[in-house]
Amino acid sequence: MKQYQKIAVTAFALFSLFFGAGNLILPPLLGISAGNQWWLVTLGFALSAVVVPILGILAHGRLQGTIFDFAKKVSPAFSLVYSIVIYGISISLPSPRTASVTHEMAVQPFFDVPSWGTSAVYFLLVLVFVLNRSKILNVIGKILTPGIILILLLMVVTLFIDFPWDVPQGRLGQPLVKGVLEGYQTFDAIGAVVVGGVIIISINLDHANATYIEKKRLIRYAGLWAGAGLFLIYTALIISGALVQGSFDGGVTRTALLSGMALLALGATGKGALAVLVALACFTTAVGIVTGTADFVKSRFGDSQKAYTLTAILGCALGVAMGQFNVAYIIAVALPALMFIYPITIVLIVLNVLPEKYASATVFRAVILTTILFSIPDFLASIDLLDPQKGAFDWIPMNRYAMGWVLPAMVAFAFVNLVKKKAPLS
Repeated sequence: MKQYQKIAVTAFALFSLFFGAGNLILPPLLGISAGNQWWLVTLGFALSAVVVPILGILAHGRLQGTIFDFAKKVSPAFSLVYSIVIYGISISLPSPRTASVTHEMAVQPFFDVPSWGTSAVYFLLVLVFVLNRSKILNVIGKILTPGIILILLLMVVTLFIDFPWDVPQGRLGQPLVKGVLEGYQTFDAIGAVVVGGVIIISINLDHANATYIEKKRLIRYAGLWAGAGLFLIYTALIISGALVQGSFDGGVTRTALLSGMALLALGATGKGALAVLVALACFTTAVGIVTGTADFVKSRFGDSQKAYTLTAILGCALGVAMGQFNVAYIIAVALPALMFIYPITIVLIVLNVLPEKYASATVFRAVILTTILFSIPDFLASIDLLDPQKGAFDWIPMNRYAMGWVLPAMVAFAFVNLVKKKAPLS
């Protein structure tokens, strides 16, 4: 296979990894809210939903390991706790959200079924597939992504043509920051850390004869192409949301907006086709999350199949319990967890991408500790235990924008490296 073909195949695999149904429902509402400032929310969203996840894949390319390797320089104990928290969040929030999205887009508009009914049937099927692994989902996944992309392209091109581009003023006070924080809700940085290692293993198996340098080059170029594809899709969806601003009221939900945009552009048939494809994409995502979490627990208990089965059952039970709530509620519930774990994840990704001489174990510990400490005000504000507008933490730069950890983490990084450089050789 020629080099450009290898890059194309790998880029599509990476694109499919990050391009989930949940990602589709976030950008359009950002566009409606931002109005003529759509380009600012696009930049913010791209930072946390494109740049950071792709950097996560590049970090995996350097480490050639698993989620444990991302945090092992802090300490093995921290790495284990971090892994447990990441898997706990994955199985409790993004997995149930797939059932909620499925209900709101593919069930509720057509059938009079309560959300708990959809959630129960949905996760019963998920459990069946998790306990009886089948390659059918891999086959479906390869068909789903091109299908969704095709419908989305038809939808956005139609909207671009049919709607005037004199977009009115938006209602967001800080569109750039809002874009960054909304990008957290894609969970893609977490996805890069959790399953990025699987992609790297696949690349090593498929290109066993390639040198380490050739594999790194393949990952780098494939990551750039995958990132460019994600950026174009997100940008198109955000612009589309801005264009149709006058066609929807201010209280429209994320799922209703995406369905309404498909109806406007493609009619009832297009809306129905998109709903089916999104539902299938949600299902494959849920199966992947529950399977990955069960595999993790299984590995921690001596490769115990009983641990795998119990984790799968618990994961699906959590899915039923949380999946019956609407998407907006699950996103709101996810916010506190994301405000705490996402800064840590972003810092771990960035540190693992940097050259070894700038990212020693001491640097890891100092920067992670600083990030945790300065993420606490954002976390407390997200659970309404702290009002950032009262100014208690105004001395922290960007604290009012829920990004108070950024500058302190950068200062800690620079300080430790500077001290290390000036320290006499022993």
